[in-house]
Amino acid sequence: MRKLNMDELERLSPEAFRDKEKVPVILILDDIRSALNVGSAFRTADAFALEKIYLCGITATPPHREILKTALGSTETVAWEYAENAAEIADKLRNDGYQVWAVEQVENSQQLQDFDASMSPKIAVVFGNEVNGVNDSTLAECNGCLEIPQFGTKHSLNVAVCIGIVAWELVRKINFE
Repeated sequence: MRKLNMDELERLSPEAFRDKEKVPVILILDDIRSALNVGSAFRTADAFALEKIYLCGITATPPHREILKTALGSTETVAWEYAENAAEIADKLRNDGYQVWAVEQVENSQQLQDFDASMSPKIAVVFGNEVNGVNDSTLAECNGCLEIPQFGTKHSLNVAVCIGIVAWELVRKINFE
């Protein structure tokens, strides 16, 4: 076994990535405190060719030193927009034909592995604050909530890890099922 070199990875140029058809998934970051987590979200969105990121409320925006540290240039390839209010963005996206799902532990949440991604050709996913989760006003604008099953003593994941798990599961369901 040998590692592939950079040429063998056949990475797209930033220009080719911008022109590439995207997976119809939008990330909404609702009051994310850590700019490092925001940078990780950009890198994940780039890796899976997601459509866009909305940075809402207190969520830091590029060019922020800590975002750039973890994003590794993906702030230049992933479409993003700042919006003060995540609930308004969720409402706007629902009106534009997106199914909007929060990732949150609530009554009647749907387990991520059971989510039927074919319900809608366009999906937006809301990720909330590292301490308080998704704002109640934003939850009210969502079609429902997804939950990642957890089996240990902790009942939360770092938001960057959560974004990676959810993004991969949606991309897997959209592209490979």
